[in-house]
Amino acid sequence: MSFSNTSDPVREEQAASTETSTFGDILSQFEQDHKAAESAAEALPGTVVAINADAVVVDIGRKMEGVLNPAQFQDASGNIVLKVGEILPVLITGRNSEGYYELSTLKVKRPTDWTEFEKAFSEKSIIAGRVSEMVKGGLRVDVGVRAFMPASRSGAKDPIELEKLVGQEIRCRITKLDTASEDVVVDRRVVMEEEAAQKKEQVFQSLAEGSVVHGTVRTVTEYGAFVDLGGVDGLLHIGDMSWNRIAKASDLVSVGDSVEVKILKVDPVTRKISLGMKQLTADPWTVATQDLKVGDRVKGKVVQLADFGAFVEISPGVDGLIHLSSLAWGKRVRKPSDVVKVGDVVEAVVLDLKPSDKRISLSLKEALGDPWDDADKKFPVGTVLEGVPITNIAKFGAFVDLGGGLEGMIHIADITNEKRLDHPKDMLAAGQKVRALVLEVDKEKHRIRLGMKQLEPTVVDQFIASHQVGDPVSGRVVSTDAHVARVQVAEGVTAICRLPKDEPAPQSQPTPEQLKAGLSELSAMLSARWKSGPPESAQRADKLRAGEVRSFKISALDPNRKTVEVEIQ
Repeated sequence: MSFSNTSDPVREEQAASTETSTFGDILSQFEQDHKAAESAAEALPGTVVAINADAVVVDIGRKMEGVLNPAQFQDASGNIVLKVGEILPVLITGRNSEGYYELSTLKVKRPTDWTEFEKAFSEKSIIAGRVSEMVKGGLRVDVGVRAFMPASRSGAKDPIELEKLVGQEIRCRITKLDTASEDVVVDRRVVMEEEAAQKKEQVFQSLAEGSVVHGTVRTVTEYGAFVDLGGVDGLLHIGDMSWNRIAKASDLVSVGDSVEVKILKVDPVTRKISLGMKQLTADPWTVATQDLKVGDRVKGKVVQLADFGAFVEISPGVDGLIHLSSLAWGKRVRKPSDVVKVGDVVEAVVLDLKPSDKRISLSLKEALGDPWDDADKKFPVGTVLEGVPITNIAKFGAFVDLGGGLEGMIHIADITNEKRLDHPKDMLAAGQKVRALVLEVDKEKHRIRLGMKQLEPTVVDQFIASHQVGDPVSGRVVSTDAHVARVQVAEGVTAICRLPKDEPAPQSQPTPEQLKAGLSELSAMLSARWKSGPPESAQRADKLRAGEVRSFKISALDPNRKTVEVEIQ
């Protein structure tokens, strides 16, 4: 291969068209061309004087202008990002058929002889070249001699991008140099990868924790987004995107979005970069808790349910927790959904506030007021409750919903008089409605004791139901005192007989045998006395003795108090 001088067609055309030119003019032109060739490798300041679809015309201070390929100044949309009047550093790489200087903006030169080729090959130097045409398997590149560049080493991603390289100035490296066969192979991809790595390292070294930078969203995943910071990627985690709760990263950013982010951490070992967007705005916890204190009432929306409670958003980015135990008064809440659901707007009271830990404890039941404050007025002892539902069964009793956050308990011993129960479920079931009597109200212990057996019919109830005031009855005097005598008028039924004020005090008390006498003995005694006639002492209305049988008349019946009163006939 030789680098001998060849005829210049432009110069020949000029010589033919200027027959009248003097020898001095021809010599002057030759010297200028020779100087241009010698200075081709030197950078020159060039001024853009014209831009068209075929070329960018540059004034380099010589008789002829130079031209640049406009493709190297196009953006992604195909628009040329160069303006007339701009000054560019350029290199002269030759002349085209029209006599214009061919220019390059690359800061590398082409070898001019085999010595420089061999030096560039051994030192793995970067050289300049112009892609001249597409050939089988790759591209033909003019680097001073014809060189071949495989398509796989062009850096192009597809055939369309490969075709766009034709006519462009490129930077490449010689990967094969065969002097004998004049075979030269170049590689553009390795240069691009090295330059990208250098740029990436420069960008990485320029990043500082705490600084704010702009980037472009490159990829969006479930857990966040990767942002291109100009050659290096940083991770914008979903938790650092917004102070507000978001379901997925794509709700906030999309691929191609330009975003402003703060560098949270740069790890020089793993080379991982953590980014944040929410850190560019004030922490809502600081804002929301400035004037908030324990005891305040707040409104919010239920945003999440957990096994242990419900999270309520009281302001954007600030959630409070209503624990399971603070959802309702008295009611045994097994899961939050028994009381609230996502989307509900509720009012709650602040129980605890720890802004540094980003924790707020709330109570829904406190906002409703403590129903135990007036429980004794709402359910006084002796109140009969109709149709109250059983909510839960335990071994020792049954719990009853009294409404308004209050709950009562029926002990197993107060369920029935009919039989002894081994477990409340032997007679009761959850959801069953019962009739109960209020036996005790303890506001301090939050306890209301109820009874069912107290409302079951007794022998006194049966006696009262089958008798009326004025009915005559026979009874045995059980005991007497100064003003009252207690008279057994039926088995298990004791009536009160009020004595006249001048009735003398009793002379004797009944014997144990008299006290044990049953209804059958009472009937036999009455029958014997009716046959023989009452003794004289028994006919006297001013004396009653324990154990004697007399005739009485019912004077009062009270079904609520379960009392019977009689008077001597």
